[in-house]
Amino acid sequence: MTPDKQISKLVYMANQIGHFFASQTGDAKVDGVADHIAKFWDPRMREKIISHVRQGGEGVDALVKEAVMKLDDKTATPAI
Repeated sequence: MTPDKQISKLVYMANQIGHFFASQTGDAKVDGVADHIAKFWDPRMREKIISHVRQGGEGVDALVKEAVMKLDDKTATPAI
């Protein structure tokens, strides 16, 4: 699978998760998406979607972008 197709598939999957959690209220939406990706996605998949969002996140819904940025904050290495 080409890198573009990999990203397209990850974007699709992430947006589907976002659609599922969209009916939640408040922070539960973002937390639900972030928790699902953190628990059920392979670390390589997580890194690819995080990298895609860092580069602008073309095609990624706003809710999902927010959740992925939250994951990125959690996985960032603290500066020493």
